[in-house]
Amino acid sequence: MNQEISTPRIDRMRSTARHIVRELGFMQKGLAGTDLSPSAVHTIIELGYCTVTTATDLGELLHLEKSSVSRLVQKLVQDGLIEVAPNPDDKRSRRLVLTDEGRTVLTEVERFGRRQLRSAFEQLAMEDVEQIETGMGLFAKALRMEESAILRTPPEIDLQQGYRSGVIASVAHLHATYYAKNYGFGAVFERKVATEMSEFMGRIDSPSNSTFTAYRGPDLLGSISLDGEDLDEGVCHLRWFIVSPEAQGLGIGNLLLEKATSFVDAAGFDRTRLWTFKGLDAARHLYEKHGFALVDETPGTQWGTEVIEQEFVRPSKSGIGQPRSHPRS
Repeated sequence: MNQEISTPRIDRMRSTARHIVRELGFMQKGLAGTDLSPSAVHTIIELGYCTVTTATDLGELLHLEKSSVSRLVQKLVQDGLIEVAPNPDDKRSRRLVLTDEGRTVLTEVERFGRRQLRSAFEQLAMEDVEQIETGMGLFAKALRMEESAILRTPPEIDLQQGYRSGVIASVAHLHATYYAKNYGFGAVFERKVATEMSEFMGRIDSPSNSTFTAYRGPDLLGSISLDGEDLDEGVCHLRWFIVSPEAQGLGIGNLLLEKATSFVDAAGFDRTRLWTFKGLDAARHLYEKHGFALVDETPGTQWGTEVIEQEFVRPSKSGIGQPRSHPRS
């Protein structure tokens, strides 16, 4: 393990990275000598290399939300660069493939990119080029390791399932302070969270219900609950999902949703529903990553402030066709 890297060194490398991004043209439309956006050019390249084959894979690779990927794919189809075809490996999804025109663009992009780098490297000694190649490979490896690391529970994080003393107050406090500061929610919202979660914890021992929480020492970093008794038969209600601002970037939200969806699938529910409101883009990205889709949105005031309320639904991977009764105890 390296010693701690100084802030000035980090900032110098960040400055160099920004310069490279600007010089290679990633900041403007017209990347690689085309009239396409950077995300469109990346899509052409990755489809050409068969790195991805579906819109879902594309979104994960480019770190784009489902709605952004949908617009991107639609535009490329309209431009005649890609086409959507049946997926022989999964009838529920569709494959993205380059058209002849798309392959022509890929060839042009490849020619442009190679010429651009070759022109720059010709000014350097071969040992310098080799050093750059090695450094870029190591940097890419480090970024992949960092991305992989956030999917694992950090060693100092205590992940628990079920009731823990003080969890109701901690979850209500985290919700109240975050949404008051960022969205102006007040006493109605705090009271609603505390009251409804208190009622839920009276039923936490039911096998249809569960709560997953992440702590660092006594501090709550994030929480999510699954209520299998308050909606229709075979439907689980995902509730009170939140991550502390101090814990963002640690992968806590992704980990909690992985635990939640695994619980729902193992319990045999047909689907999971959740309600939130428009504007929580980071949470929506996680929901869509874990299989939720927006099915409805309408103005509402159930949290004490008028917002555009949204409903998301996720079909269960193992529960489809296996309806199960979850009566309130």
